[in-house]
Amino acid sequence: MRTQSRRRPPRATLALAAVGTLLAPLLSGCWVGAGGAGSGGNSINVLMVNNPQMVELQKLAPHFTKETGIKVNFTVLPENDVRDKISQDFANQAGQYDVATLSNYEIPIYARNGWLHEMDSYVAKDPAYDEQDILKPMRESLTADDGKLYGQPFYGESSFLMYRKDVLAAKGLTMPAHPTWTQVADIAAKVDGAQSGMKGICLRGLPGWGELMAPLTTVVNTFGGTWFTKDWKAQLDSPAFEQATKFYVDLVRKHGESGAAQSGFAECLNNITQSKVAMWYDATSAAGSLEAKGSPVKGKIGYVPAPVEKTDSSGWLYTWAWGIQKASHNSDKAWKFVSWASSKEYEQLVGETDGWANVPAGKRASTYTNPEYVKEAAAFQEQTKEAIEGAKPNDPGVQPRPAPGIQFVDIPEFTDLGTKVSQEISSAIAGRQSVDSALKKSQKLAEKISKEYEGR
Repeated sequence: MRTQSRRRPPRATLALAAVGTLLAPLLSGCWVGAGGAGSGGNSINVLMVNNPQMVELQKLAPHFTKETGIKVNFTVLPENDVRDKISQDFANQAGQYDVATLSNYEIPIYARNGWLHEMDSYVAKDPAYDEQDILKPMRESLTADDGKLYGQPFYGESSFLMYRKDVLAAKGLTMPAHPTWTQVADIAAKVDGAQSGMKGICLRGLPGWGELMAPLTTVVNTFGGTWFTKDWKAQLDSPAFEQATKFYVDLVRKHGESGAAQSGFAECLNNITQSKVAMWYDATSAAGSLEAKGSPVKGKIGYVPAPVEKTDSSGWLYTWAWGIQKASHNSDKAWKFVSWASSKEYEQLVGETDGWANVPAGKRASTYTNPEYVKEAAAFQEQTKEAIEGAKPNDPGVQPRPAPGIQFVDIPEFTDLGTKVSQEISSAIAGRQSVDSALKKSQKLAEKISKEYEGR
């Protein structure tokens, strides 16, 4: 079972809350269910996010089909879009998709609501998969309250700071081994304009609970803030939350990428790859793309732990994992795909085909003892493993929390709350309102959640 301890509302309450939040697009008439239509015969339907590692998976899927005879039909969408579509199909149990990419935020919630197929029975019959090789933080984060596994990680990640070593060196600057955010802001100002068209840093500003709010919440944590106190008092207008948000917004407005209010993970990855920014704070999984064959910045990037202020660490814990829909009529075939896509053999295929630096790592202990991977991913592999193992989902800040989570609050309502708050803060990044105004509105949104949870 997950080791996280929390005071949780009754199971039925959570189920209703999740359905209310996740079915909003359905109730508004924006989507019509598939009526149970889905994959059939010897094929499965997979819905996944458009991150580089998934795009590579799509290219390599013919190897799976050749081995098993199972055809895979992919639907690939940007992060915010894929989350909406997954919640619609799985909450409705439409069965249109057999497998989807879900995170360690959604999987425990979806499992409680009966939307996912458990995987323990498949793991027990498939010893070659080697479940114990999956890193413990990942196994725990994909295990629900009933002690059963409901997901398998495609890759795992924490967060760290990536920076152009050559740009800092040309300016006579040295990146601290464990930087503070104050130091990072100072460096960003000094390297802003170091090359033609180059800004100091890239930080996500794209609305979305899994976009802007992921890095910002880690900044809030280390500045001493929190979304809620241990007794569910909303804290978005607290001095620490306000200080952290103003710091983040000011930094990206002064020294961040152009179009920051519409920049997410993909846009920042492009910016640093194209030498439009000198630094980037984001997911450790990005390093594989930066160090991949053909990357114009391969060998030029340095990697240090997530910046801090009042905490010893601030990196998040996250995995894009595979979940099998309970309504799938092809769960056995779906497991074959899931086990292949999360296997040691798939990592070997990526290493041989696309280079070992591009392996979807962060999930298996054996990856970090593989000589080929360790050699090619030398620039970042140790920092990534340390960040994942050092993440503290139960204790990410300076005060007790009512629910686990580093870059999110592990309650069903956070998808809606986090997204709405992100829209307000993104508006501040765009200069359309002040941070004070954004947080005043956000506090009112969070107080509605407080009323639901206080006293439980």
